[in-house]
Amino acid sequence: MLDPFFHPETIHRSVFIAPGAIITGQVTLGPESSVWFGCVLRGDVNTITIGAQCNIQDGCILHVDGDKPLRLGDRVSLGHGAIVHGCTVEDDVLIGIRATVLSGALIGHGSLIGAGALVPEGMVVPPHSLVLGLPAKIVRPVSSEQAAMIRRIAQSYVKSSRAHLAGRSAPSPQVTLA
Repeated sequence: MLDPFFHPETIHRSVFIAPGAIITGQVTLGPESSVWFGCVLRGDVNTITIGAQCNIQDGCILHVDGDKPLRLGDRVSLGHGAIVHGCTVEDDVLIGIRATVLSGALIGHGSLIGAGALVPEGMVVPPHSLVLGLPAKIVRPVSSEQAAMIRRIAQSYVKSSRAHLAGRSAPSPQVTLA
């Protein structure tokens, strides 16, 4: 659902926005990005800028502060139910399921924020860091296997969004619709 404060010209034509997603205010979505079911993107008091090939998975909430915009680089994956607020997330990052990143945080390139982690206000995460816990702590560098997984997840969502845009997302024969 798009509201009257939304600027559709800031959404690239290759973006997939699932039914039930809510986008309001100053939101820019880069090429081949996707916003999945039940997400809320509120750029009402500042800007949300999302790069290319990002995926905002089901149930995510993105918001801003008056003095802190939200910026996602390219190939960022936000896991189901993640909350990301007024921060900067650089390229090739995975924010895990139900993780929270608070205002003023900076997540460095190639990092992985584990499921359920809470990145506090103003935390700076160096590039290629594995971050876990509540509150979040830098545990170690991201392994080569984890870096490959981050890239695979981003690419799988690009593929899924292309299928949805092309109308090829019908349920498999084993699924019964009510």
